Amino acid sequence: MTAAYKALAVHWLTATGAVFAMLAMLEAINRDWAAMFVWLIVAFAVDGIDGPLARKYDVKQHAPQFDGVLLDLIIDYLTYVFIPAYALYASGLMDGWSGWVAIIVITFTSALYFADTRMKTSDYSFSGFPGCWNMLILVLFALTPPWWACLILIAVLSGAMFVPVKFIHPTRTKRWRIVSLPVALAWTIFAGLAAWASFDPTPVVFWGLMGTSVYLLFAGAAQQLLHGPEG
Repeated sequence: MTAAYKALAVHWLTATGAVFAMLAMLEAINRDWAAMFVWLIVAFAVDGIDGPLARKYDVKQHAPQFDGVLLDLIIDYLTYVFIPAYALYASGLMDGWSGWVAIIVITFTSALYFADTRMKTSDYSFSGFPGCWNMLILVLFALTPPWWACLILIAVLSGAMFVPVKFIHPTRTKRWRIVSLPVALAWTIFAGLAAWASFDPTPVVFWGLMGTSVYLLFAGAAQQLLHGPEG
């Protein structure tokens, strides 16, 4: 296979995320939240491997007719933001006025963040909360907290998109990557198991999901605190 075809294959892999987004949306319309999150987790896994493959096969050099960054952002907005926000509202976890506020705040702030040219730091971390609502909302499904707790979390993280607090990219942030990569993989497995169990996970899966979520949420801020804003 030539370098051009290998690079094109990476773009095709990225584009499958749009298919998984549609499958997730169909399950959401049917209110099968477990199946919806399974498809979102599949899309999350694809998103985790297409970036390293794109750099390995140098898609900018060998398949420049497609903008991989733009393709990735379009799919990420669907799978990280749009579909999870719909699920948060339609599931009844946040309904009424709180649900309306949540979906408006999530979709509006995330659209701005995804277009922000300052979203990446020099060490390839994210500057501000990177709009990973799929991860947060999956955890909320597992926890089933009261609506006001969900609203507080959404308000805090929406604001955190636009403050200079770092959030790691598990595959690109070099510092602690030896820990971050296995933790991200473990989160994916625990999330899949929680969704597969219709959000009634065993204690091991529940606490595994909680522990990995806390690490991924705060590791960047901890690096910033220990090593400075560029650490």
